[in-house]
Amino acid sequence: MRRQRLGLCGVATILLALPLGAQASPFYAPPPPDEEDDVFAGDLEFGFTQLSGNTDSRTLLGKGRLTWLTDNWTHSLRGEVRNVARDDTTSAEQYLAAWRERYDFDGDHYLFGFARWEKDRFSGYDQQVTAIAGYGRQILDSDTHRLSLEAGPGYRFDDVRDEESESFSVGYGALAYDWEVTDNASFSQELSLEATRDNTTSRSYSALTARINSRMALRLSHEIRRNSQPPETATARSDMTTSASLVYSW
Repeated sequence: MRRQRLGLCGVATILLALPLGAQASPFYAPPPPDEEDDVFAGDLEFGFTQLSGNTDSRTLLGKGRLTWLTDNWTHSLRGEVRNVARDDTTSAEQYLAAWRERYDFDGDHYLFGFARWEKDRFSGYDQQVTAIAGYGRQILDSDTHRLSLEAGPGYRFDDVRDEESESFSVGYGALAYDWEVTDNASFSQELSLEATRDNTTSRSYSALTARINSRMALRLSHEIRRNSQPPETATARSDMTTSASLVYSW
C-alpha cells in the first residue's frame, strides 16, 4: 500500500438512522437507532479538486451509505471510491462495497455481521473479500458520550497480484467513540484490528464535525489503514486520507 493524501475537498457521507452529528463509520457497525430516527435515511459524500497550470492533478472522493430498520435489526449498505491522478498518471485508485447487519437485544448487547469487498490498485492485491460476525456491547450511551466495543471471528479471501490466492481465518476487534462536544460540534474516533496468521490490518478514523443546520455540516477527518505485511508489489504499508468535507443528510 502507498501513502495517499487527499487535500481539501467537499464530501457527502451516508448515515441512515443516525443524527447528523454521528460520524461516517467507515468500518464499524452503526450504533443502535434512537426512537425518533426515521426507518429509512441516507447521506451522500462527494469531493472533487482539480489543479492546472504548473501542476496538473485531480482528486475524486465519493461515499454513500443507506441504513434502514426492521424491528431490532439495523441494515446498512455502503460504497466508496477514491481516485487521485497527477499529470495524467493515476497514483491512487480504491473501491469498496460493504453490507452490515446488527441485531440489538434488550439492554446493551448486540450481535453483528458484515461482508466487505475491497479493490486497491496499489495495495498489491487484485481484490479482498472479508466476512466477519460476532458480539458487541454498548459501554457508554449518554447524550454526551457513546462508546461501543465488538469482536468476533471471520474469514478473508486475498486475491494477490501475480501470486496464488489465499484464504485466512480472521480475528476481529473494534471500538467506536462519539463525543458531543457542544450542541453543534462532535468528535468521533474509531479503531479496528483484523489479524490473520500472516499479517494484521489496522484501521483508524478520526473526525470532527461542526453542524451548520439540521441537514448540513462541515467535517475534518483523518483515516489510516496499515497492513503489517503487505504483498511485495505494494508501495507502502500505510495508506492515509485527510479530508475536509461538506456533509448532507436526508
